[in-house]
Amino acid sequence: MPRVPFADLPDHARVWIFAAARPLPADERDAVLADVDAFLDQWAAHGSALTGGRDWRYDRFLFVAVDERAAGVSGCSIDALTRQLRGWEQRLGVDLLDNGPVLYRSEDGIVRVPRAQFGSLAAEGRVGEATTVFDNTVTTVGAVRDGRWETVARDTWHGPAFFTG
Repeated sequence: MPRVPFADLPDHARVWIFAAARPLPADERDAVLADVDAFLDQWAAHGSALTGGRDWRYDRFLFVAVDERAAGVSGCSIDALTRQLRGWEQRLGVDLLDNGPVLYRSEDGIVRVPRAQFGSLAAEGRVGEATTVFDNTVTTVGAVRDGRWETVARDTWHGPAFFTG
């Protein structure tokens, strides 16, 4: 039972969140998701099938999750996922694996900036503790469901990193 709908995964399932550097149009998104689905259908760790799922949000966020109580991921199985995504980065000419930038909501939509630039925006008062950010460091499906992925900066690592008194 390798691939399941993301909504069917338990709260304790481990999640990885990948943010595309730009929104993907429908044709690129569909191609990536078809490839991810095929990957999940055969994803295994040390010969044991992994029960996983994926989700796609806001035209740029890919969630891949696995129920480790069924079978745990290994370094090799995570590397295999990373290789798949690196291939899509090259084919599409878009970053998927760079976790350095900060993604946040503005009146113009979702914005992606380098951390130093986000720090400058914070210092200038153009973003603040109440700015909605995307915390791609959350590690469980439950954290996503609880609203800890898309939340105000003060409630994530962004708060102490950019808004210390």
